[in-house]
Amino acid sequence: LWDNTRYFSSEMRRLGFDIGHSQTPIVPVMLGDAGLAKEFSRSLFENGVFAVAIAFPTVPRGMARIRVMNTAAHSRSDLDQGLAVFERVGRKLGVIG
Repeated sequence: LWDNTRYFSSEMRRLGFDIGHSQTPIVPVMLGDAGLAKEFSRSLFENGVFAVAIAFPTVPRGMARIRVMNTAAHSRSDLDQGLAVFERVGRKLGVIG
C-alpha cells in the first residue's frame, strides 16, 4: 500500500499536480474550484478512473479536490494507467501544462 502511495504521489508531483501534504494513502489532488473538481472527476470516470470530487461543506470553500484512494491491490500497470488518465484530463482542463 505505501509503495503504491509513494509511487503515485511522486509521479503526480512530477506531472505538476498539487497533491497537498497528506500523511495517508489517500492522495488529494488540489483543484480549488468545486466546479472544476466535479468536471475533473467526471472526465476521469469517462476515461475509466474512479476518483471522487470533494468540495464544500466537506472541505473549506476554495479547497475542492479529487480524492484518490490507492490500495495494495493496485498493480504498477493499474497505477500507470491511472496516471496517464490524470495527465490527459489535467492537460485538457488546464490544471497542468
